[in-house]
Amino acid sequence: MAGKGAVDVLGKVTLVTGPEEFLNERTVVESKAAVKAIDGEAEFSEAQGGDLSLATLGELAAPSLFSSTRCIVVRQLENLPDESIEGLLGYCKDPVEDVALILVHSGGQKGSGVLNKLRKLAPVTEHKSAAIKASEFPRFVSSEVRRHGSRVDDEAADFLVQAIGQDLRSLSAAAHQLVNDFPGESLNTEKVKRYFGGRAEAKSFAVADSAFFGRRAKAMEELRWALDGGTAPVLITSAFAGGVRGLARYVSAPRGMREADLAREVGVPPWKLRTLRDQSRAWSPTGLAEAIRAIAQADADIKGAAHDAAYTLEKLVLTVAGLRDQR
Repeated sequence: MAGKGAVDVLGKVTLVTGPEEFLNERTVVESKAAVKAIDGEAEFSEAQGGDLSLATLGELAAPSLFSSTRCIVVRQLENLPDESIEGLLGYCKDPVEDVALILVHSGGQKGSGVLNKLRKLAPVTEHKSAAIKASEFPRFVSSEVRRHGSRVDDEAADFLVQAIGQDLRSLSAAAHQLVNDFPGESLNTEKVKRYFGGRAEAKSFAVADSAFFGRRAKAMEELRWALDGGTAPVLITSAFAGGVRGLARYVSAPRGMREADLAREVGVPPWKLRTLRDQSRAWSPTGLAEAIRAIAQADADIKGAAHDAAYTLEKLVLTVAGLRDQR
């Protein structure tokens, strides 16, 4: 949506919908920036949908002594009073020429009737944010890095998600920081690890991956580093649970599927299939079933305030790594 101009915002209505608050707010910020670029003296105001009436909308849209260009943001459109619906629709059919109206709906079914009517009006342009699935977060990271003029490989993008978590605002900020710290350079896993490799989530996945590959010594070393660094034991059992789910889905997925379809079926980014394929070569269905039971037991022990969490996790690492060898 970058690069909005006068034809996109002034005398128009920007309808912002969908469940992803971060993406919705980005649309609002970019729309306001477009107005500012058109008229540096433009006036900005905000209102809540529950407080909006035809009278208040008229007041907000009226030119002031200082500027005729206005930008109005109405948030929580779903709370618009019934008696204000016709007035708002009437305005949106014929918006004021020097006014940019931005309507933000928070998602859900409430107020969907108003949305359907707004979508039919020519001056209304909808920007809808779709909920991001777990497998799509690395793709979001890649788009954020491109947005700042750089590139990131798939494994580095996935590692950043493991390290930061699935919060779009945090991922966007991390991508921006990395691009600034490595100007003009493509981003790889080594560069991402330099800044974010110490995150607890990333350490947890490193332990689990090594165990599922059967690398006992490496997994034990990663475990000690993680625990010494303050990683919560429950994060480690969570990483094991995620790893075994991915392996089980991969092993049980229909053969002959296209890679993109297989990735969707398993619930991972396409590049991650290579890791699962390599790990799965030494795993039998029986071994996976026993691993699932071992992980569930370790998780229950940890959450049940086991006297020695480190011992429980060491036992889990050795058990999972050992099960991989059984064919």
